[in-house]
Amino acid sequence: MSTTSSTTLSEQMIGQVNTASDALQNMSTVHDVDIATAPRETVWEDGKVKLYRFRRDTEPTAKTPVLVAYALVNRWEMMDLQPNRSFIRKMLSEGLDVYLIDWGYPSKVDRYKTMEDYILGNIDDCVSYICKAHHISAVNLLGVCQGGTFSLIYSALFPEKVKNLVTLVTPVDFDNEEGLLFKWAKDMDVDAIVDGFGGIIPGDFLNTGFDLLKPMNKTRKYMAMPQTMADKGRMMNFLRMEHWVADSPAQAGETYRRFIKDMYQHNKLIKGEFELGGRTVSLRSINMPALTIYAKDDHIVPPATTTPINDEISSTDKELMEFPGGHIGVFVGGRSQKLLTPAIAEWLKARD
Repeated sequence: MSTTSSTTLSEQMIGQVNTASDALQNMSTVHDVDIATAPRETVWEDGKVKLYRFRRDTEPTAKTPVLVAYALVNRWEMMDLQPNRSFIRKMLSEGLDVYLIDWGYPSKVDRYKTMEDYILGNIDDCVSYICKAHHISAVNLLGVCQGGTFSLIYSALFPEKVKNLVTLVTPVDFDNEEGLLFKWAKDMDVDAIVDGFGGIIPGDFLNTGFDLLKPMNKTRKYMAMPQTMADKGRMMNFLRMEHWVADSPAQAGETYRRFIKDMYQHNKLIKGEFELGGRTVSLRSINMPALTIYAKDDHIVPPATTTPINDEISSTDKELMEFPGGHIGVFVGGRSQKLLTPAIAEWLKARD
């Protein structure tokens, strides 16, 4: 071995030792990992479901409050993961009055909770609370992923209660071959899964499925851990994300069963065949201003599953917006702070 090669190898070994030392030092300083730190208060609750109103230091510059409906999968804290990259905090700083539904953590007693309970019950109750508190007849509804699908259904059934509709990375056309999730779900024996788990779907089961969409991502993530932990800022970002992923709620079996069958397997919503509470849901009934946002590189909800919203609704004031990133980047990416959230706020305030 040449002297140059020996020197290079020695330098690499010293670098690795220093990296490991920095990583251990940084890890020893971590006592807790806080997420969702934007100040808020619970203004309404029903069982496990809570409605939060985020506190503001000043009066909002928009009259109509925004109600955020997140997905049942994972937790809403992704929208307030860290103070300097918080979708919620940014909306507040843009002058919006923000409410958010926390679906809670379903347990065995919730296994029979239905989509009617979530949409006709919880969402409608939250809308009614906000309207009464602010002496208004309609709210701005912002739906995220599956929560966006719920918001589309709600807006179609109660268009008079939604002033403006914003959907983020929301699937509506489930007949799609681009996303693995959509392929797998078509052949899923959802009855066997729900019944096998005793009517409540564990969050870990769902997370395993998401990991398998891009299996090498987790491998690359853990291989890079020494370098990640050696940088305190990157380490805290990593730990916050891991905290969020690990805190995955279970799913009410009957809602999960129906969502898979009616959406992923039979694509009933976009076909005009989906019924809720005895009423047929027509996307053409959505006539309020609507902003549809999709992520260009989204592997969980591919753009082709989202963009048909713009074609199916009857709104004359409607807009498609492309975000240059992936599913999670919509909430935590730097471009979300600089571009996306201000654009949403501007769009809403122009229609206030």
